[in-house]
Amino acid sequence: MASNPTYTISDLAREFDLTTRAIRFYEDMGLLQPQREGPGGRNRVYSARDRTRLKLTLRAKRLGLSLTEAKEIIDMYDSPRDTGPQLRKFLTVLADHKRQLEEQMADLVANLDEVKVHEKEARALLAKVEKTLKPGQPV
Repeated sequence: MASNPTYTISDLAREFDLTTRAIRFYEDMGLLQPQREGPGGRNRVYSARDRTRLKLTLRAKRLGLSLTEAKEIIDMYDSPRDTGPQLRKFLTVLADHKRQLEEQMADLVANLDEVKVHEKEARALLAKVEKTLKPGQPV
């Protein structure tokens, strides 16, 4: 009979390049639910399920989702229901995030265009100033 792998907080921190504090924060958010062992339940023992949930949480963060959104989606996969509602929710969250990113991109493009205009104006003014200076005179 194969035993289910378990992990310490240090194991997960090392594997995912996180601080133990970050992992405890995810636990406080309800994303992870380790078993407690040892005197006073001081030692956290994470299951393969917790490891998978951490991996999915980090993936959601890379996509720009909030931890609350990540938890909602990950929790749906734990429920015994059909995957249809989970996928629809995920697509809704992704569409909203995509819209936000596209708005940010449009703002960045507009900002970059404005910087280019100011840069061009500054170069033209500098060229004009340099023409009127005598050789050796500081700019």
